[in-house]
Amino acid sequence: MAPPTYGDLGKSARDVFSKGYHFGLLKLDVSTKTDSGVEFSSGGFSNQDTGVVVGNLETKYKIKEYGLTFSEKWNTDNLLGTDVTIADKLLQGLSIGYSCTFSPQTGSKTGKLKTTYKHENVSATADFDLSLNSGPLIHTTAVVGYQGWLAGYQTSFDSQRSKITKNNFALGFTAKDFGVHAAVDNGREFNGSIYHLVKPGLEGAVNMAWNSGNNATQFSLGAKYNLDSAASVRAKVNSQLQIGLGYQQKLRDGVTMSLSTNIDGKNFGSGGHKVGIALDLEA
Repeated sequence: MAPPTYGDLGKSARDVFSKGYHFGLLKLDVSTKTDSGVEFSSGGFSNQDTGVVVGNLETKYKIKEYGLTFSEKWNTDNLLGTDVTIADKLLQGLSIGYSCTFSPQTGSKTGKLKTTYKHENVSATADFDLSLNSGPLIHTTAVVGYQGWLAGYQTSFDSQRSKITKNNFALGFTAKDFGVHAAVDNGREFNGSIYHLVKPGLEGAVNMAWNSGNNATQFSLGAKYNLDSAASVRAKVNSQLQIGLGYQQKLRDGVTMSLSTNIDGKNFGSGGHKVGIALDLEA
């Protein structure tokens, strides 16, 4: 089995801290799939602090015999996007895709060529941000895995300025119920995480970060517990005493509701706490 890509290193721990929390948002996601294989998904949220409402729509269609995937996207900023990907046809484990966006209001365009290659012990990516006004930005990553041990490198190169803009390293170890990950970003930011599946239905994670530039340190604890097959609770707290609580309930097949709240432990009596509600519909 191929190791994860660089962006997925430490993902199990990050999911404990991020999934199921929607502080200050009213969120709705709807998805369905037709008999012909076309996937439709639509979503939106309302930010209770700013009053901003954002929505998006996406359609996706796969031609499995050719390894092709087509998707079209639109959002309420009137930004149009198209993705085309071919996987495992030119070479087993190789995926090549092109994505572009266009804003009719401003006329701005973006394009990105994306490649991913996965082998038994190696995962590598190379992305090229294409621009008509400047040289491409090149982003590459590589992860090597052996018997659960992982080592990764990430770099970005600005061809117009002939300058490396990102220089990151990561090490990790994963097992069936345990994972540890450490990374150094640009020689200044140090972060690490530990994930542990304590028992079926109970997950825990620890996250630590330190910035040598401003000497800022962050520490977080998080956990998720499945009450039964349809309900789960979450909790997390960080070194700034920001406390997050979440409850997720499957109301019926294809309908899931999530409730979450963020409590400012340092200013408990001053208000400013946040509540979030999310509803996922799938047909």
